[in-house]
Amino acid sequence: MKEENKKKLTQLFKLASILYSLDGLYIDISKNLFNDNNPDDKFKKLEKLKLEVKKCRNCNLYQTRTNVVFGEGNINAELMFIGEAPGYEEDKQARPFVGKAGELLNKIIQAMNLNREEVYITNVVKCHPVEIPDPQLRNNDRPPTLEEIKACINYLHHQIEIISPKVICCLGSIAAKTLTGNDVPISELRGKIFEYKYSGLDIKVIPTYHPAALLRNPSLKPYVWKDMKLIMKILGIHEKK
Repeated sequence: MKEENKKKLTQLFKLASILYSLDGLYIDISKNLFNDNNPDDKFKKLEKLKLEVKKCRNCNLYQTRTNVVFGEGNINAELMFIGEAPGYEEDKQARPFVGKAGELLNKIIQAMNLNREEVYITNVVKCHPVEIPDPQLRNNDRPPTLEEIKACINYLHHQIEIISPKVICCLGSIAAKTLTGNDVPISELRGKIFEYKYSGLDIKVIPTYHPAALLRNPSLKPYVWKDMKLIMKILGIHEKK
């Protein structure tokens, strides 16, 4: 709908509301009529974007993917977790974070007094980067290249714009560097608050270690929990006693 027509309709609905109020019955039927946060509108936008991603051939990853891993969760989530890219299990199931790292992420979310269905989870890159061009091989993962990130990043920005969370938690160095614009180690980025600067949205960005890093090095767990408590404080979530 053109902006001019939208304004005219809004004025008409406001006039109708005033007329209703003259009879002692006030109904603001213009409220939220064109609200971009309408769940149905969000769902349609995400589904349209998902279809675009499924057809994407912007880089060579489409040649070896089994599935596009678009993302999942609450489309009205206040908290959005973003990793780097799908792995073997994610590629097979078309779902983000379903392997061992995903199991640990679920436990982290639960420790925050949340559940997986209340947050939104996705990755910077939507297809599985493989070392050898055979999607059936296990232990064939690699980090996405800069070219692959550039080919996919607009999909992520659009996703963030639609969901419009209050906080983005970057899981790992690639997601952190991509969304903060700082090419420094994750150890220097974690626990700090950055602003998402790719739109006019007021979104906090908090990087932390990837769950896979915790599986390799459990001594990092206290740092991640400290970062989660920072997120909980911003969102007004009380810690379990």
